[in-house]
Amino acid sequence: MLPVKLFTDFIEQNSLFGRNAKILAAVSGGMDSVIMAHLLKAAGFNFSIAHCNFQLRGNESLGDQEFCKSLAQQLGVPFHTINFDTLNYAADNKVSIQIAARELRYQWFEQIRQQFDYSAIALAHHQNDAIETILLNLTRGTGIAGLHGILPKTGMLVRPMLFLRREEIQNIIDENSIAYVEDSSNASAKYARNKIRLEVIPRLKELNPVLEHTFEKNLEHFRELEILLAQRATELKKELFTYHEKEIHIPLDKLKALEPKRLLLFTLLQEYGVNETIIDDLISALGKHSGKIFETASFKLILDRNKLILINRSDLQHKPALIAENEHEAKFGGYKLNILHDDSPLIVKDNPMAVSIDTDLLIYPLTLRAWRQGDYFYPLGMKARKKLSDYFIGQKIPLHQKKEIPLLVNGNGDLIWIGGFRPDDRYKVTNSTKKVTIFELYNLNI
Repeated sequence: MLPVKLFTDFIEQNSLFGRNAKILAAVSGGMDSVIMAHLLKAAGFNFSIAHCNFQLRGNESLGDQEFCKSLAQQLGVPFHTINFDTLNYAADNKVSIQIAARELRYQWFEQIRQQFDYSAIALAHHQNDAIETILLNLTRGTGIAGLHGILPKTGMLVRPMLFLRREEIQNIIDENSIAYVEDSSNASAKYARNKIRLEVIPRLKELNPVLEHTFEKNLEHFRELEILLAQRATELKKELFTYHEKEIHIPLDKLKALEPKRLLLFTLLQEYGVNETIIDDLISALGKHSGKIFETASFKLILDRNKLILINRSDLQHKPALIAENEHEAKFGGYKLNILHDDSPLIVKDNPMAVSIDTDLLIYPLTLRAWRQGDYFYPLGMKARKKLSDYFIGQKIPLHQKKEIPLLVNGNGDLIWIGGFRPDDRYKVTNSTKKVTIFELYNLNI
C-alpha cells in the first residue's frame, strides 16, 4: 500500500501546493521519482511527467526515456521530454558535467512550467538526499544556510518526498512490485555526492544506526537558527543601511561594533555575492584602508572614509556617447547634456552644471565618457596640466564616483570639461571668440 495519507499531510503541512494545483513532476525513472509519480496519481493530483535525456549513457539513457514515457501512459498523464547535448554544453560553458546537467534541467523545467502554466515543479528528493547535501556543503565550506539541507519548498520547486527515507522508498517499491530503472552511474563513487552516499554515510551509520532520525532533528534546529539569524539581519539592515540613489551606505563605526562580526557581516552581505574570503579581507581592512574596493560578480563594495558603500556593478558601466555637430543633446549614465550654439560670445557664470566653450575650437564628433586612468586637463585659470585623478582627490570625490562624472572630450582627445566641476583652460571663451557652444548638464536622478 502506498503512504498516500503521509504524502498529502506532508504537502499540506509545508504548504507545497493546493488540491487543485497543476503539477509538473520531474521523473528520471529511478525509484524515488517513480514512487512520487505513483503517489501523485493515487492522491488524485493533476500532474504531468517531465523527463530529461542527458545522452550520457547511450542506450541506457534511451531506455530510461522510454520507461518514463510508458509510465506516463500507464498513469494516464501528459508527458514532456527533451534530449540534451550535455557534454558540449559543459565544454562551452566550462562547467562540470554535473553542473551542466543541473543547469539544463532546471532551465527546461522552468520553461515548460511557464509554457503550460504549471503551479509547481515537483522533485523527488528524500531525507537521505538532505543528509548528503549537508555533508557535501560541510566539505566545501558553508554558512548556516548550508546546514538546513534541502528545503521542502524553494520558489516554484517543491519536494513532497522529504518525509521518506531511502530504505522506506525501497520497501514501498518491493511491497507494491513497482517497476523502475536503475541509473548505473549511481553505483560509481566517481562523483562527490555518490562517494558520500556509498562510502561516508555507511561509516557514520556504524556509529549511529539511527542517523537519519538524528539528522532530521538537527535539521529542525539548523532551520530555526537560520530563521533567528535572518530576523536579526533584517533588524540590522533597517538600522544600518541607508539608500542614496543607486548606492547603499553602511557606517563603519556600526560595522566595527557588530558581534559576532564575521557571522553577522556574512549574513548581511551574502545577498550581494560576498564570500568568506571577502568578509575576512573586509574585517582586516576596517579602519585601515580607505578607498579599498572588494568586488563580487554583481557588486562593488567600497571602503570609504567613514562608510562602506555597496553599488551594483552595472550602474558603474556607462557607455561613451558620441556627439555629432548637428546634435543638441546626449545622455551618459544618469545625466543628460543639452547643447546650445550661440552667435554671441556668451559666458555662463555661477552655474557649475553649465559651461561656455569657444565653438571654433571644437572638433567633432565630441565624446561624453567616464574617467580613464591617465586622463589630464588644464584647469581653468591654470597653465599647468593636472592629472584628473589628483583633481578628484583634491575635490574629495570618492573613488567609485569618479566614473559617474561625465567628461566632455574633444575630437582630438583633449578634455574640454569635467562635467559639473571645471572646464579646461584651453577651451575658454576669450576676447577673440566669435561663437560659443553652451553645454548644460541635467542630473536625471534628481
